[in-house]
Amino acid sequence: MQEYFSRDDVFAVCAALPATRDENPFGPETSVYKVVGKVFAITNLDGEPVTVTLKADPPHAEALVRDHPWITPGYHMNKRHWVTLTLGPDADSQLVTDLIVNSYELVVAGLPRDKRPT
Repeated sequence: MQEYFSRDDVFAVCAALPATRDENPFGPETSVYKVVGKVFAITNLDGEPVTVTLKADPPHAEALVRDHPWITPGYHMNKRHWVTLTLGPDADSQLVTDLIVNSYELVVAGLPRDKRPT
């Protein structure tokens, strides 16, 4: 059986970033990672496939959706600024990691300077 990026891998990458919190504002089936109260990642806690929704710059989001069949416009989010990744054998683990970190960095860049984690 081929290993691919898992729900636990998503949690590990998110939790390793500075000043993050895991919350469940939408109920026990959804995990929402925030930095200083702002969302940067949303993932399902049960069921398959594992999905993670991340913030992305609009031109980058458009290219990701165009070039990767496992990436779609953000589910229940602004489709220009968010993408949803369906994790499975086609999902590139390094790209998933990079997109999680990029989402975090985009959210941090939008925070007031005095609120940004160091």
